[in-house]
Amino acid sequence: MSVRPEIQKKPEICGGIISELNKDCRIVRLRIPGGIISPEQLVTVGKAAKKIGIDTVHLTIRQTIEIPHVPFDKIPGLIRDLEKQELFLGAEYEEIVNITACPGTDRCRFSIIDTRNILLQLDKNHHGRDMPIRIRIAISSCPNGCTSERASEIGITGLRTPIRNEGLCTGCGTCAHTCKEKAIIMVNGCLHLDESLCVNCGMCIDSCPFHIIKGHPPGYMITVGGRRGRHMVQGRELIVVDSEEKAVAVVERVIDWIYRFAYSGKILTDQMDAMKFTDFQKRIRRDFPPLRPE
Repeated sequence: MSVRPEIQKKPEICGGIISELNKDCRIVRLRIPGGIISPEQLVTVGKAAKKIGIDTVHLTIRQTIEIPHVPFDKIPGLIRDLEKQELFLGAEYEEIVNITACPGTDRCRFSIIDTRNILLQLDKNHHGRDMPIRIRIAISSCPNGCTSERASEIGITGLRTPIRNEGLCTGCGTCAHTCKEKAIIMVNGCLHLDESLCVNCGMCIDSCPFHIIKGHPPGYMITVGGRRGRHMVQGRELIVVDSEEKAVAVVERVIDWIYRFAYSGKILTDQMDAMKFTDFQKRIRRDFPPLRPE
């Protein structure tokens, strides 16, 4: 995967080159969207690191690879060796950094949405883009939140709302037993769904042995303003849309909004009100009718 020319930066100013304790060395962070890398690329990383005397590499929590303790004068040669297998520098500072995603419908049995296409589109269009603040984008195929997407500045979560046919329900209780939120309860021999507790994970749909519980089409919830670290904050729900195309378009609008209105040196979570998030949300919901009724 090649990097767009307009965001290809010089090594000395690129976020993929990170300072470390040893002032004579740098950490080289790679751009690996979603942590997806070919066997040939993995071999290239190992050979390139070994060539300059590096014993280990680091698999980061943001699904990329860092090569630590790289002498400054070895960086250009290392980058050239990596680029032979389409491995490019990542991002770290006031940029859109490596985008993370769970495996999604490719292999996870809890998945609701495909994450790969969204991941690749957002990476192609936005990775490394200069921003007033650092922006993390994360995608989770279901509310299990394996990528902590709601603790990122921009998150996408797959949702599936159950549809129950009470007239056909046998009352076997399998869905109630499966529900981790205790949103389905038995009352006088009948099952009831507490919508205030339901997180729209869709597990009850898949667990029904008689296939009586159906589901609405998958939804894509976009959240904004999450924060990791010592004072974690869950992002605010912006909108739930009904297609990956709309999800990508909404995220692009969010990125543009942040670029235009966020102040440098201040975490997005702490300036959402000053940026008039509520007004922005109204514009988004006007242009993209939400899946959830107001």
